Amino acid sequence: MEEIFVIIFGLIIGSFLNVVIYRIPLNKSLIRPGSYCASCNTPVKPFDNIPVLSFIFLGGRCRKCKVKIPIIHPIIEIFTAFAFWLSFIWFFEYSIHYTVFTMLFLAILIALTFIDLFHMILPDELTLGGAIIFLIYSFFNQGISALDSFGTAFGGALFFAGLYFFYLKVRKVEGLGFGDVKMMLFLGAYLGMVKTVVAIMLASFSGLIVGIFFIIFYKKDLKYALPFGTFLGLGSFLSLFWGENIMLFIRSVVVG
Repeated sequence: MEEIFVIIFGLIIGSFLNVVIYRIPLNKSLIRPGSYCASCNTPVKPFDNIPVLSFIFLGGRCRKCKVKIPIIHPIIEIFTAFAFWLSFIWFFEYSIHYTVFTMLFLAILIALTFIDLFHMILPDELTLGGAIIFLIYSFFNQGISALDSFGTAFGGALFFAGLYFFYLKVRKVEGLGFGDVKMMLFLGAYLGMVKTVVAIMLASFSGLIVGIFFIIFYKKDLKYALPFGTFLGLGSFLSLFWGENIMLFIRSVVVG
């Protein structure tokens, strides 16, 4: 029953994250007005706003104007539910409050990942706001020490800031956005050094693969901009649960 409750809760939060992902880049309130169709502005009735189920019953279209509802909406709801369920079965026996804060971390991470994917921005409300929350929580976090949290957050941000200014001053291009620097504060504050390093490695590798794909199949050049925050989000999700095992594997390969 607890797992079912967590999944339902995840679906509800995922539905709210769809609002966050759509409205924050447009500087719109998250509270008012209520949910509405982005095409015809018709308010969405409560029975048409049930996560995933409403999308299925409506055939993926607005009840009034019949415009297609983006498939990404139920995908985000389902993925959020999966992430919350994974957090519950992974961490609940370890600590209740750690499980709750892990869910909060994942909610912010999912919002950042998709906002950067769709808009190529990483809003301060989420990056800096998340960093403040988890730096404060580091004094109560049983997973990592406050020293690890603060050191990784500011060390990672400083490293990314160095890359940002290197590309800007030396190569005269933006190698990455300053939002990525702020995102490192958020990630490092909760993941700690080992998992943050793994997250960066996974993000760099996945970004490289996608970049090569675009160069080969879409004839893009090396200056083609990719949303690195999205890759950081993916890497951080994987590292949160499997980062330590990945690091052990890497060490075993390197050491032999």
